[in-house]
Amino acid sequence: MTLSTQARAYALRVTTRAESAAATRRALIDAAGALLDLGGPEAVTLREVGARSGVSRSAAYRHFADKESLLMVLAVNAMTDLGDALEVLAASQDSAEDCLRSGLLALIDIGRTRPHLYRLMFTTPTGGDIAAAVHAAERTQGLFLDIVGRITGPRRAPRYGALLLTTAHGITGLDLSGHMDLDKWHTTAEELVDTVISVLPKSK
Repeated sequence: MTLSTQARAYALRVTTRAESAAATRRALIDAAGALLDLGGPEAVTLREVGARSGVSRSAAYRHFADKESLLMVLAVNAMTDLGDALEVLAASQDSAEDCLRSGLLALIDIGRTRPHLYRLMFTTPTGGDIAAAVHAAERTQGLFLDIVGRITGPRRAPRYGALLLTTAHGITGLDLSGHMDLDKWHTTAEELVDTVISVLPKSK
């Protein structure tokens, strides 16, 4: 075997190990997400994640320092995905109002379908890669405020961005508690989002 052949074989082994480690990490994260959806943060333990992922029970301990680090990854990934969705909206040819509506409804949909993950996204991090969490949150916030600013103007975007987010959180909370009752309020979450967007001041 020549030196170049040996080098290629070594590089292939390294690549294969890296791909295997990445696949294991993805399996662990997917398993943690499923456990979170089923029972909240309390249901996510490294032992159970390892067992559920289909890899060795000890694999989770090699990839994550502790449970908080794993939960942080779930929150960062979710916030990053939301940011990616906002980035696509911001780059589209849709009106700012339509982009804002889609972004807010995407956030509310996370709350409706994955309430434990939704709460985790807005929980102050206490462990794991805090810098990554801050970066993901700041990026998503910046994209959101950019869309809001196209309607209100950049100077007023933070104030009205906060109003929109608290509205979305309130709608989500009401929905999850079972009190977003059409017969009671004669409106829907989608109509409430449309209403709050319609009253935003327009940039001069």
